[in-house]
Amino acid sequence: MSASAPALVGIAKLATEGHVLTSKSRVEYRTLPTRRLLNRCDSHRVPFDWTINPYRGCEYGCKYCYARYTHEFMERWHPEAFETEIYTKDWDEAAFRRELRSVRRGQSIALGTATDPYQPAERRYERSRRILEVLATVSDRRVYLTTKSDLCARDIDLWQKVAERNHVAIAITVTTTDAALARLMEPYAPRPDLRLAAVAKFAEAGIRVGVIASPVLPMITDSACSLDAIGAAAKRAGAVTFSANVLFLKPCSQRVFFPFLEQQFPHLFARYKANYEHEAFINGPYPDRIRQLVKQIRERYGLFARDAGEAPAPSESEQLTLFS
Repeated sequence: MSASAPALVGIAKLATEGHVLTSKSRVEYRTLPTRRLLNRCDSHRVPFDWTINPYRGCEYGCKYCYARYTHEFMERWHPEAFETEIYTKDWDEAAFRRELRSVRRGQSIALGTATDPYQPAERRYERSRRILEVLATVSDRRVYLTTKSDLCARDIDLWQKVAERNHVAIAITVTTTDAALARLMEPYAPRPDLRLAAVAKFAEAGIRVGVIASPVLPMITDSACSLDAIGAAAKRAGAVTFSANVLFLKPCSQRVFFPFLEQQFPHLFARYKANYEHEAFINGPYPDRIRQLVKQIRERYGLFARDAGEAPAPSESEQLTLFS
């Protein structure tokens, strides 16, 4: 007789205690009992103090997503479960207000460090909007948003209220201005032009907004022409900041990204495998070249480096803190 499976603990146990909210043809939404929404970041390498991720999983299906492994904490081992099983964290306004008491004046809160807080689930469940309604009642904090969705513009009224009493910076990710390429890489995410339109709406509303061209995919989106097109579009839309980081590819991401490469870019597969099979990051002069190129684009268009709260991809030692 085989030994019984070990009892589930932590987030895996909580995941089993939730229930299905609704299902679509591709995606199932579930509840997730939540001990807390705010997560403390103690690493000196992370440029913010607290993170909030209202959802676990993200249905945009970005082939390169580095957060896929977070579903493994819930015993969801298939890499595509991250984009088909979306967990909506329970909302308790009173509890969240109590949590906010731990955030001191001057500290930073980053919304969306692991999963997009404005993915389609937000249209139904409005967790991010509820969070903003509470954040609008506090003062002297630094609040950052990172998203790949134009849905964030829905809440400009609340972002303005938050910005009246706090420092606010919005970062919208645009990996390419080529809509066809974006559809291959990010099949269920809003088109690049829609994201740039959201940038323009925030800029018109007087809210500090920037564009992040991350990840930069070697030999796919890393040309000077490609990155310059994003920088130019960001400037036209009214962005203040522009930044980019080279692809960060964990083993769980490779299980989705490598087959994608073999199908869509077979001539690049061997080179990617050689560079990423044993390391999540590319080392050597290549990242420095990309940083220099991005710096030149900023200088060309009068853009600035990102705010302190707009973080690069975390190192492996930082992930448990960021993705809770």
